Amino acid sequence: MSNAAVQAQRIERQDQTMRVGASRPAPQIRTVQENESKKKILFVTSELSELIKTGGLGDVSAALPRALRPHHDVRVLLPGYRQVMQSGHPIRLVGSLAGHAALPGGRIGRIDLDDGLIVYVLISPELYERDGGPYGDNRNQDWPDNHIRFARLGLAAADFAAGEAGISWRPDLIHAHDWPAGLAPAYLRWRGQRTPSVFTIHNLAYQGLWRPECRAELAIPAEACRMERMEFHGQLSFLKAGIAYADRITTVSATYAREITTPDFGCGLEGFLREKAEHGLLCGIPNGIDESWEPETDAHLLRNFGVNDWEGKAVHAEHVRRQFALEPSSSSGPLFVVVSRLVQQKGLDLTHALAETLVAHGGQLAVLGRGEPAVEDSMRQLAEHFPGRVGVNIGFEETVARRMFAGADFLLMPSRYEPCGLSQLYAQRFGSLPVARKTGGLADTIEDGVTGFLFEEPSLDSYREALLRAFRVFATPSLFHAMRCRAMAVPCFWRQTIDPYLRLYRQVLESRHGEA
Repeated sequence: MSNAAVQAQRIERQDQTMRVGASRPAPQIRTVQENESKKKILFVTSELSELIKTGGLGDVSAALPRALRPHHDVRVLLPGYRQVMQSGHPIRLVGSLAGHAALPGGRIGRIDLDDGLIVYVLISPELYERDGGPYGDNRNQDWPDNHIRFARLGLAAADFAAGEAGISWRPDLIHAHDWPAGLAPAYLRWRGQRTPSVFTIHNLAYQGLWRPECRAELAIPAEACRMERMEFHGQLSFLKAGIAYADRITTVSATYAREITTPDFGCGLEGFLREKAEHGLLCGIPNGIDESWEPETDAHLLRNFGVNDWEGKAVHAEHVRRQFALEPSSSSGPLFVVVSRLVQQKGLDLTHALAETLVAHGGQLAVLGRGEPAVEDSMRQLAEHFPGRVGVNIGFEETVARRMFAGADFLLMPSRYEPCGLSQLYAQRFGSLPVARKTGGLADTIEDGVTGFLFEEPSLDSYREALLRAFRVFATPSLFHAMRCRAMAVPCFWRQTIDPYLRLYRQVLESRHGEA
């Protein structure tokens, strides 16, 4: 028996309960405390996928509160961007906020989404109702007043906790996400409020840095401008403020939590984070995905499918080839896809350099995303150089992305770093095997040679070796199909992963209660 056949049998044995005709077993979810009283938790975020999204933060901000709702009263606070105000959802005015220093006052609107999730909208037209995205204009230039825009968001969270938003609902805990919400824990502390806070780092590389002269505009006290608070190489860091003042800090995978305490991944904050970790204040909790990522029921798909229904994947593969102007599948080569922000972090220069190897071995590549102009241009050039073999669409559309995950044989994620990553979870759920760098959440969610392929170094040689392994597996149908089945069985939904958050919230609330 060949080595590939032996490996296929091993993977199949690991996955016996999820083989042909078997339904996926019910996840073993251990609820921390079934009868615990619900706490009021306010998620503070700059993105929410069904209203405004630029990346994974929007997906997490939409899915995690919903997964937690059976256990706690979780609501979301979001800036009232033009896209939010014009989303078509009724917005009911429920409160107002006073101005402070250079931060204008505003109103609070409430959106009740179809499934009952409550979203509070921070309405301040002069700050948020603009053309462009959450952070910049249509040319990807950051708004020059982002320090005002997102300090106002952090202060609004503290106003909620103080009962100064004009509404009766007051959170027991604030959960702030990434640098745009970094001043929420800080304002709580600066104002002497006792509401505890959790701060989640989704990507340490984006820190929200501002000149120290903005201190008066934002009512930042002098003590906060020290190195052990929010000062960072002569600037003020919103992200460092969140780390400094929150009761607990989380990030989005266990491996990334370790990586960011080292010089290679710490972005200059490794010592600060290492101290937090040594005091038990920093932990990694992996992301999940929402229940809509179910190929048997996903309404975005042309044809639903499940384990071992490869005809459904073939339908989508041909659809992707047509949409990206790729040659029909007259050959037997695999279809690779990239669904990503087109930025340096994602290692797309490595994919560009290995495109000739991919094409020479009979592969095709479809790329979807937007990002840095130089990276976008390099992807366009790749499509021009390999017409019919490489196709590129600059932009993003949810249905297109889901059909790409459904049709692909392999997903390429050669990230230089990846705090968690969601694309590899989407791909695995849809039976597409990721080829990824062994870093951050990719290392935690992909089992090399079982649910995908990992490589160690961000180098061409390391990446090429993983790519060639993928080709060899594709040429061995029994092993390829066994890996697909195993990938589709990976526990990845939020409902299967929320226990660490429930424990963390309980610890933070009990700790703060004990200090009273």
